[in-house]
Amino acid sequence: MMETFLTIELGTWMFLVVGAVFSGYAILDGFDLGAGTVHLFLKEEQSRRKALNAIGPVWDGNEVWLVIGGGTLFAGFPKVYATLLSAFYTPFILFLVFLILRAIAIEFRSKETMLWWRKLWDITYSVSSTLVGFTLGVVLGNVVRGIAIDGNMIFKGNLLDIFNPYALLTGLTVVALFALHGSVYLVMKTDEKLSDRLADISKIAGLLFTICYVTLSIATLVYVPHAAEEFKEMPILFLIPVVTLLLLLNERRLIVKKKYWLAFLTSATLTSLLLVTIAIGLYPNILISTIDSAFSLTISNSAASPKSLGIILTFVMIGAPLVLLYTLFLFRTFRGKVVLDDMSY
Repeated sequence: MMETFLTIELGTWMFLVVGAVFSGYAILDGFDLGAGTVHLFLKEEQSRRKALNAIGPVWDGNEVWLVIGGGTLFAGFPKVYATLLSAFYTPFILFLVFLILRAIAIEFRSKETMLWWRKLWDITYSVSSTLVGFTLGVVLGNVVRGIAIDGNMIFKGNLLDIFNPYALLTGLTVVALFALHGSVYLVMKTDEKLSDRLADISKIAGLLFTICYVTLSIATLVYVPHAAEEFKEMPILFLIPVVTLLLLLNERRLIVKKKYWLAFLTSATLTSLLLVTIAIGLYPNILISTIDSAFSLTISNSAASPKSLGIILTFVMIGAPLVLLYTLFLFRTFRGKVVLDDMSY
């Protein structure tokens, strides 16, 4: 009895840690994925180079948060990790391929001066960045909706089950969110005509995200009712999506007033609040079974042992401040507007 209680308590803390790490990834890698999504809307060579160099010093460091997120999920909830990766084998393989193509495009793009060469890698960079965000959204949509897992934690669905309309809508919403986040970051890092062009792009991205967000919220209430159960039991929690929508509207106002740093912080905050909303809708479940709710993976039946959780959380308390300090140091070192030189991409 005591061990079960400890598992639930420590498991809840681990659930929060995993959520925080993936929130960090969504905020940090989200803006450079979004920068890739809007890349082809920049027509001039100089503009594209500036946009690439805005994320150049930080994009690979941002991906470290994904590795940490996967590691904490594996250590804290090994059953969830195994089930998730086996169920979404195809989307995760595609995700890794797109990540690799994106990295190659960033590094290869300016190695040659031929126009066809640079256009090839510009397209590769933009398409792969967009599809990384879309694939993540598809996985996230399925986690919220639930997947067909049986009592042995084996996925019984197929590709059509994974790429269902709700998951596709979630994927589009994530792409729009990242495009907004990334364009605001680029506005903050550039100046003159390029900054004005990106400000216009961010307004369009903001409008698209608003439409997707409202549509997804309605679809969730209608087709995924279990995601709203906690909110119905505690109506005050509805303040979170309301605040998220208000932040989104305020971000547009901040962009118009050219308060780009505040706009970027606003977009980071609403990204985090969206994941908080999802976490509240899931808890205490982590993976919901659409076959039978008794087969769902929860904190109590999928967490590692209390001893393992205690060790992991100890390492988290030591490592998390170090990672945050490194991230802050990196962004402080490369603060300011982009200036192209011989060492630039």
